[in-house]
Amino acid sequence: MALPAIAPYELPAELPPSRVPWRVDPARAAVLVHDLQHYFLGAFPAAGPPLEPVLAHTARILAAARAAGLPVFYSHQRGGQTPKQRGLQLDFWGPGLPADEHAQAMPAAVTPEPGDRLVLKWKYSAFVRTDLAEQLAELGRDQLVIVGVYAHIGVQMTAADAWQRDLQAFVVADAVADFSAEQHREALRWTAGKCAVVLDTARLLAQVGAAEPAPEGVS
Repeated sequence: MALPAIAPYELPAELPPSRVPWRVDPARAAVLVHDLQHYFLGAFPAAGPPLEPVLAHTARILAAARAAGLPVFYSHQRGGQTPKQRGLQLDFWGPGLPADEHAQAMPAAVTPEPGDRLVLKWKYSAFVRTDLAEQLAELGRDQLVIVGVYAHIGVQMTAADAWQRDLQAFVVADAVADFSAEQHREALRWTAGKCAVVLDTARLLAQVGAAEPAPEGVS
C-alpha cells in the first residue's frame, strides 16, 4: 500500500482537554521534528492547509526553541531500505522512501541547522531501534515536544512511547498533519486522553517565553 493522496483540510480549531497539568519547561524540554521529509509531504497539496500552515508553525516553533536553548531533534527515514530493514512496514506501506536525495530531504523552512540532532528512524515510534531516549537522558531532558507527520501514526506512537518511558510528551495540534481532518482530530483526542498534552503553537511559544504575533495569514 502506498501513501494516500491527501485532500485539503483545515487544521482543528478546538483542542481536546488535558488530563494532566503539564507545562513545557525550557529547562526540561526538547523538540522532535517527526518525519518532515519530502516523500511524506508529497501526499499533501503543496499550497494551503494543512501542510502550508503546519510548516509555518513548525518554523516558528523551531526558531523559538533554538532561541530558548531547547535541543532540536529530527527523525528521518533512509531511502532504499532493504526488505529486512523495512520489516513489517513493507507489508503495510510498501518499499517506502526511494534512494533519492530530494525525497529524503526536508523543506528549507524547517531544515536542520548546525547543532540539531538527527535520529535515523526505522519504525512508527522514533524511540524504536534508535538512541533518542539515551540522548534525551544525557541532555537532562524529560519533556518532548512533537511536531510533524503523520499525527495518527508516528506522532501518536512516539508520544505513547515517550509516556511509557516517563517522558512528558506535548503534541502541537497545528504543527502536525494527517491523512484527513477526522484522523487528525482523533489522534489529538487519543493522545490527550492517554499519554500527552495537546497544545497549539501560540500556547507553546508562550510557555517557552517566546510569545509573538503570528505572521500575516497564519493563525
